[in-house]
Amino acid sequence: MDQRALTALAISVLAGMSTMLGSVLIFFAKSKSEKIVSCSLGFAAGVMISVSFSDLLPQAQRAIGIYTGESRAVVFSVIFMALGLLAALSIDYFVPHEEFDTEKNDKPHKNLYRVGFVSMLAITLHNFPEGVATFMAGYNDPVLGASIGIAIAFHNIPEGISVAMPIYFATQSKATALKYTFLSGIAEPIGAILTFLALRPFINDFLLGATFAVVAGIMIYISFEELIPTSRQYGYSRLALLSSFAGICLMPLTGVIFM
Repeated sequence: MDQRALTALAISVLAGMSTMLGSVLIFFAKSKSEKIVSCSLGFAAGVMISVSFSDLLPQAQRAIGIYTGESRAVVFSVIFMALGLLAALSIDYFVPHEEFDTEKNDKPHKNLYRVGFVSMLAITLHNFPEGVATFMAGYNDPVLGASIGIAIAFHNIPEGISVAMPIYFATQSKATALKYTFLSGIAEPIGAILTFLALRPFINDFLLGATFAVVAGIMIYISFEELIPTSRQYGYSRLALLSSFAGICLMPLTGVIFM
C-alpha cells in the first residue's frame, strides 16, 4: 500500500469514525425521558430524509447520468430507490415488529431496539459506498479527499445520534449504544479497504450511483415506517415534528461548512 493509499485510507477512517461523536449525547442522558426519546427519534427521521433527498439521490443522478444522460438518470435513480424500499420491507421478516397497542395506549419501548437496529443497518449501508467514494477521491487528489472527508465527518455526527439514542434508551447500556454506533461508522473505512484490495477494477460511477439510490430508498422507508410513527407515540407529537424539521435543516448545512 503506497503513501497515497494510506492517506486516502486515513481520511476514510477519520470520516467514518466521526459517527462516534454523535454517541457522546448518551453520556448526558440521565434517564429514559420520553421527551428525549421522542425528540431524538424525530431528529433521526429528519436526518435520514434530508440525507436521502438532498444528498444521496442527487449524487445517484449525477453518477448514473455520466452513462445514461440526465433524463434516463432520473428514471434509473427512481427504479433503484424503489428497489431500496422493497429491500427495507424485507427487514420486517428478519426483525420482529411489535405493533403499538392503541387500546391499552401501550408505548412500545421494546420497539426502540428495533428502531436503533434498522437505523444502524441503513447508516452502515450508507457509509460503505461513501467510504468507497472518499477513498477514490483521496487516492486521486489528497487535498480534494481531505475536504470531502471533513464535510462527511460533520455529516456523520447527526447520524451517530440516530443510532446511539434509540439503542441506549432501549437497552440502558452505553456500551451497547457505542458498539452499534461503532459498527455503523466502521463501514466507511471497510468500504475504503475493500476498494483498494479488490473492488477498484470493478467500481464505476453507475454502480456507485445505483448504490446511493438503493440506500436512499432504505432510509426513506425506515424514516416513515419506523422513526416517525415511533417518535409520535410518546405524547409529544409537536416536539417530534419540530425535531424532524431540525434534522432536515441541519444536514444540508453540514455539507457547506467546509465548502
